[in-house]
Amino acid sequence: MTTHPLDPVFRYEFIVPAEAVDQNGHVNNVNFVQWMQDAAVRHFTAVGGAAVTQAMGATWVVRTHTVEYFLPAFAGDVIEIHTWVANVRRVRSLRRYRFVRQSDGRKLVEGATDWVLVDAAKGHPLAIPASITALLPVIENG
Repeated sequence: MTTHPLDPVFRYEFIVPAEAVDQNGHVNNVNFVQWMQDAAVRHFTAVGGAAVTQAMGATWVVRTHTVEYFLPAFAGDVIEIHTWVANVRRVRSLRRYRFVRQSDGRKLVEGATDWVLVDAAKGHPLAIPASITALLPVIENG
């Protein structure tokens, strides 16, 4: 399942692979951070943002990640990731995430990433242009 590109909450699902499980018998926390990044890239690409940043010679970099774990996930679980843009400031954008197990509808993880738009060649922050903000409707809660 993938959300329509114009829906401000982007959703997609995947099956947890066995290699994501650690010695504790559940998904290792590092995987959730990777899946957060994957969801952000999928969403931004789906709305056409990757082409815009490439054309302007820009890229997004992470300033901070925050993750709160509620329940463990296991190999074979079908997880739906929800992600949305919670705010856009001059050079930064806060994106939120929610991971839900499909079999029982339980929330597993919530997270956020503070992204900074930077000049890909020089590495300095860039003001987020209207061409990008127009692609990413802001919603406080998804």
